[in-house]
This record gives sequence, structure tokens and C-alpha cells, in this order.
Amino acid sequence: MSTFTVVNPANEEAIAEVELADVDATDAAIAKAQTAFDEWRKVAPGDRARLLRRFADAVDGAIDELAALEVANAGHTISNATWEAGNVRDVIEYFAAMPERLFGRQIPVDGGVNITFAEPLGVVGVIVPWNFPMPIASWGFAPALAAGNTVVLKPAEITPLTAIRIGELAREAGIPEGVLTIIPGKGSVVGERFVTHPAVRKIVFTGSTEVGKRIMAGCAAQVKNLTLELGGKNSNIVFDDADIAAAAAAAPGGVFDNSGQDCCSRSRLLVQRGIYDEFMAALEESVGDFAAADPTLPDTAMGPLVTAAHRDKVASYVAAGEVAFRGTAPEGPGFWFPPTVLTPASTSTADFTEEIFGPVLSVVPFDTEADALRIANDTEYGLSGSIWTNSLDRAMRVSRGVEAGNLSVNSHASVRYWTPFGGFKQSGLGRELGPDAVASFTEVKNVFFATRPGE
Repeated sequence: MSTFTVVNPANEEAIAEVELADVDATDAAIAKAQTAFDEWRKVAPGDRARLLRRFADAVDGAIDELAALEVANAGHTISNATWEAGNVRDVIEYFAAMPERLFGRQIPVDGGVNITFAEPLGVVGVIVPWNFPMPIASWGFAPALAAGNTVVLKPAEITPLTAIRIGELAREAGIPEGVLTIIPGKGSVVGERFVTHPAVRKIVFTGSTEVGKRIMAGCAAQVKNLTLELGGKNSNIVFDDADIAAAAAAAPGGVFDNSGQDCCSRSRLLVQRGIYDEFMAALEESVGDFAAADPTLPDTAMGPLVTAAHRDKVASYVAAGEVAFRGTAPEGPGFWFPPTVLTPASTSTADFTEEIFGPVLSVVPFDTEADALRIANDTEYGLSGSIWTNSLDRAMRVSRGVEAGNLSVNSHASVRYWTPFGGFKQSGLGRELGPDAVASFTEVKNVFFATRPGE
């Protein structure tokens, strides 16, 4: 096996060496998960729920440890990382309520009784991105385990540390060996083997639309189940009847949180022309208050980007754009990039149409409600977005009109573990979280019992 050197993006110091699995190691992990599935699916629903609650308790006891790992490994701020670790706990606890609630149905038929069962799929391969290593891992493995599946999980090559520790916590909580296996490795090796191995009956992938398309094509060869959460180029629409001060104060958090490394980032800001100048003046002040700084400090708003290569990619968009104003970021070691606001001359520029995945906001004016919807929907993506207005009628019309799976009115909150999450168009396939997520980890089996045999 080869190894990977994990680097702290805030100071560029090496913090760990992680072994990367090859194809043989991946096959061995899948075989172990397949063996474990035979027993895990037979665990009584109440007992499976109890084990998941113990798992949630183990994560709860390690919140500070997991948060510190994420700060060091991914450059997340300590406040964000603490929330993310708590989200893992909450997601596991939420889905711990599902094993006893995997209900079937009794359907009226002639000549007998017809019932349905929710049967687990088998081994589920979860492929996790580097931008939110902890929460997104749990969004995949928690409902899968609750439904009676076993999971092999590949963290992103550059951010594996919290996933490895979560896997250890599962074993410490009593989750049997092979039920949740963490396999660090390259996507081209481990992830590809998840797609091609016939024992893996579902893939859960979060990442770029480009890679998601390749995974989808690979899964077609075996008609393999699939959940995809892919890219986003999301709009924050501010109408002239909105609370301008509140909208301007909230805008930086909607795009720059996690240094803009978020599929839900509201990286396109649409402002109605009549309030454009007033809004931009307020936005410049709020961006100035949203500084990148040491992520270990509790009041830091934004940390570094994840790698030097990603920083260079983000910088290329700014170099080609029209900079209106910028915030601040540290100098010296670390993959730092200041929050930046662009004012493109049209809605066809690269910064306005492509997912930058960094702390870059592009602002354009619009005239009418129809104009705002046209601009917002002129994208291959459809993940999230925000609408700022004090008109309930307008909020309803525009929220129905925007082609996206997760919208917020007078807010940027996109994700709650008890509500569905997923995208339209090329932003994904299927839904994670919420009461229906566990259904995507089961097959419906229909059984007819004849009450008059032979008829």
C-alpha cells in the first residue's frame, strides 16, 4: 500500500501519514462487509436502534476531539467543526429511530392477503468529499445502517482523519466488525472498485457533477442503486421590498461560510436595481467584517482553502473578473484567500456560471421578478438558494419558480437533518436526510398469501 501525507491547510505542516488502500484491500473490506451483512440484517430492530444510539453517544463524547481533528485536517473554523461533529451525533441519533419504523403495507387484493416488506440492499459504498468530511459521511452511513445494510466508506484522500476516528467510535460503541468500514484511498482505486464490485449494491456519492456522471455511467452496467449530491451554482435573490440591512449582513455567511467550499454556497447574488447601490454599500461593510483568520479561534469567521492547488484555481476566477471589493486574510504559510466580491458585466462570465467552490461572490442587478427567475434558473445546477422579500405572495411565487431542491426565505439555512436534502437538474439524484432517506436504502418486496390455495 502507498501512503498519503495529511497537511494542515492553515500552516502547511504535515500532521499524519495515512495508508491508502489498493484494490486487494478494497476487495477484502467489501468481502468483510458482505459477510457482516448476513448477521447485521438479522439484528432485531430494537437492538439495531440501541447500537446506533450507543454510537451517537460515543460521537457525543468525542465532539471536541473530532472538531479539533477537522480544524487541523480541513481548516474548518472551530465553531463550524464543533457544529459538524454535533451534526454527526444528531444524524445517527435521528436514524436510530428508523429500524423499528421500516413499515410495509397491507394492500387489499382478491383471494388472499398482500403485504410489502422493506428489505435492505446489502453492502453500500459511501464516497465522501473533502469539504464536509464529517456530516456528509453520516448522511450516507446512518440511514444505510438503520435499514440493515453494511457500509464501506471512502473518505476524501486529503481529509480522512475524522472518518477514521468515527469508524473507531462505531466499534467502541459495539457496532460489529465489518458493519461500518472506513477505507482511505484514491477515488480512482477505492471509489472505482465500489462502482465495479458486484457485491456493492448501492453507491452514495457527494462531489463534482463531472465525477458523479462517471459514477452514474459505471453503476448502469450493474443497474446499481445510486444517490448523488453534486455541484451547485446557487442564487441569493434580494428584492427591493426586503430588509436591506438584514440581507446584506447575512450575505457573506451565505457564500463565504467554510471558505465558500460548499455546494450550497450562494455564490450568485441578484439584487433588484432600485436598491443596488444601497445594498452594495452595506454589503461592503459586512464583507469587511467577515475575515479569514486562525481557525482555532472561536470568533473566526472563515479559515483557509483546503489545498494550494485549490487556492490557485479559485484565484484564476478572480484574476479574470471585475473585483468590487475584498475582505482580509492572513499572509504567510497556509492556503489563504480573502473573501472577494466581483461585479461581472454580464451573466455569462465564468465566475457567474461555473462553480468556483471558494470565497468568491458575483453580484448582478435585475429589474423584475421574471428577470430574477430567468437569471437564477439559467444554470445546469439546481441545489439551493435564498430569497429575500417581505412579501409572502412573492416569496411563494419565487420559491415555486426557482428550480432548486432546497430554498430559504429571508435566511440561508439549507440543511436540517430531519428534512430532505438534494438537488434538481445536474445537482444530483435522490434525497438525503429527513424521514424518507432510509427508504432509498431498501427494496420493496411484495408478497401475496393466498387464502384459497389452488384457486
